[in-house]
Amino acid sequence: MHAYRSQTCADLTKANVGETVRLSGWVHRIRDHGGVLFIDLRDTYGMTQLICDPDSPAFAEVEKLRSEWCVRIDGDVKARDESLVNPKLPTGEIEVFVRDIEVLGSAAELPLMVFGDQEYPEETRLRYRYLDLRREKMQANMHLRSDMVSSIRRRMWDKGFREYQTPIITASSPEGARDFLVPSRLHPGKFYALPQAPQQFKQLIMVSGFDKYFQIAPCFRDEDPRADRSPTDFYQLDLEMSFVEQQDVFDTIQPVMQGVFEEFGGGKKVDTDWPQISYRDAAKWYGSDKPDLRNPIKMQDCSEHFAGSGFAIFAKLLEQEGTEVRAIPAPTGGSRKFCDRMNAFAQKEGLPGMGYIFWRDKTADSVAQELGITVKEAQAKMKAGEVEGGMEAAGPLAKNIGPERTEAIREQLGLGVGDAAFFLGGKPKQFEAVAGRARNVIGEELGLTDKDRFAFCWIVDFPIYEKDEESGKIDFEHNPFSMPQGGMEALQGDPLDVLGYQYDLACNGYELVSGAIRNHKPEIMFKAFEIAGYGKEEVEKRFGGMVNAFQYGAPPHGGCAAGIDRMVMLLAEEENIREVIMFPMNQRAEDLMMNAPNEPLAEQLMELNLRVIPQD
Repeated sequence: MHAYRSQTCADLTKANVGETVRLSGWVHRIRDHGGVLFIDLRDTYGMTQLICDPDSPAFAEVEKLRSEWCVRIDGDVKARDESLVNPKLPTGEIEVFVRDIEVLGSAAELPLMVFGDQEYPEETRLRYRYLDLRREKMQANMHLRSDMVSSIRRRMWDKGFREYQTPIITASSPEGARDFLVPSRLHPGKFYALPQAPQQFKQLIMVSGFDKYFQIAPCFRDEDPRADRSPTDFYQLDLEMSFVEQQDVFDTIQPVMQGVFEEFGGGKKVDTDWPQISYRDAAKWYGSDKPDLRNPIKMQDCSEHFAGSGFAIFAKLLEQEGTEVRAIPAPTGGSRKFCDRMNAFAQKEGLPGMGYIFWRDKTADSVAQELGITVKEAQAKMKAGEVEGGMEAAGPLAKNIGPERTEAIREQLGLGVGDAAFFLGGKPKQFEAVAGRARNVIGEELGLTDKDRFAFCWIVDFPIYEKDEESGKIDFEHNPFSMPQGGMEALQGDPLDVLGYQYDLACNGYELVSGAIRNHKPEIMFKAFEIAGYGKEEVEKRFGGMVNAFQYGAPPHGGCAAGIDRMVMLLAEEENIREVIMFPMNQRAEDLMMNAPNEPLAEQLMELNLRVIPQD
């Protein structure tokens, strides 16, 4: 028999009854039923119930066991009494009577329990991550991650891609975030960098004639942490293709992503129609370039109804250039209580409030006011049917702008009795993000967001440039390596009108994929950077390897990268990316388990010709 096990803790069934077996694993739970010990033995595959009583020669040793001890047992497989069968376990029809036991590794007092659903502070979980990872949910998350990556690889190979590895130590290259620098021992005073992405290398692979590349690539960025972003490193499905246009990339990656979500989505509906929405429309309709389309609410411009109206705040605002008023429809949100809650939400977001209108059946108060009679008389007329019912608009905005404008807004938004609309005004860039968050909250609170669905959309037509309002300087708003739509000719006009062949894929409010058709022509690249204030010499200095390569017959090419961690986070229904990363950093970019970052030894600094300057 094998030194440690003849089967795993998930293998044994009724067919094994009468066999002598050997199992190894961790003591998950111990139950003492009047001198008869029941032990759940766990490994990564499953659970087997052990039983031991005083008739067993191993009873004295079994009595010493505690949670999370690692043990090897020998025993006899027995059928459980029918009333004790556990249908939730593959091994639920049997139990193993322990004849012999060996403790492979005893456990000290546990800082966190593996058994049960107790909640522990994240700092504790990360400090003792090896214990945290033994928990059922974490095991399932890591299995999901591994299986998903394996599926992605198979799907990419089936599409004719080959996997190539790119360097981990390279030159510093601005990609939109801070580099992690690595000092060179052989070249004092010089530094390598960990790659923020394999961007330049994968483009060089295309120049080298390989046509289709992919990689499950580690990327390193010194970023501020968020719930959906690691502060140090992450993995992405990185791919690049030659002789392609934007739609070719979409047609390549959609079956891969869609197939993965169908395979691992737990039965949730996976949308097959992925709309293409321009960046500007996404901001206008959803207040975000990663909209959650499970929420059907689409914001609209209602400026015309407020211009010159009795609501002075919006009316004066609209006299300024570049301002507008947006409406967020809220079907079924037509109660003062809900409107007040959303107004409080806006105040928490740092706004003075959020204007609203809601529509309801006419009240006796409004009929009395309309006819110049008492409320009691109005009630009597309404009861007698002498006054037609109908709908009325309520809320501060309705009173200020009057019934005609209010009715025009209702018709534009397609709302009715029991519905509401919320309004924000100003320069769009200043309020769009808050409007987008308000849209999400409204969709959630009113039950409009379909939770049982993965809704994808492509965001396209990103502007390449933006203008700093204070300095007036033109700079890149998005990826500087994207091919401008219209090529060199597009760069001759207003830079703020130039769009790039750049695209993102959003799913349920998260950006999962980002990519572009690349600018592979040196003359167009130099011109694009010149508009943003970067001379030819600076471009050659920063991106010399790639620019030089483009002088030797570079093919048109494009690609994208999909975030592995975010994909797993969505599929595992987790809200924090650290729940799907094996050994993540905490929110301060610290590894509490390995004590990183730490201070280098004096000898290490001397070898690298470095000196640490103490902070004041």
